[in-house]
Amino acid sequence: MILSDLRDYLREQRRVALADIVTHFNMDADALRGMLDKWISKGKVRKLPLTSSCGTRCCQCDAALTEIYEWVDE
Repeated sequence: MILSDLRDYLREQRRVALADIVTHFNMDADALRGMLDKWISKGKVRKLPLTSSCGTRCCQCDAALTEIYEWVDE
């Protein structure tokens, strides 16, 4: 996967959890964070404030993967 694939996915989804990105691209979360940081530094993506869960009540989500990223339109 290259940065443009990630860009296209984020543009399409608009707002997406890291867990969903990991699943979609079948990649390590830390590798994806590095790619996301590149888009953040360019001002195209923003990381939303962390929450303690994904929003459901099952409490089975990995808290490290509940990071939410959002594509920023110009």
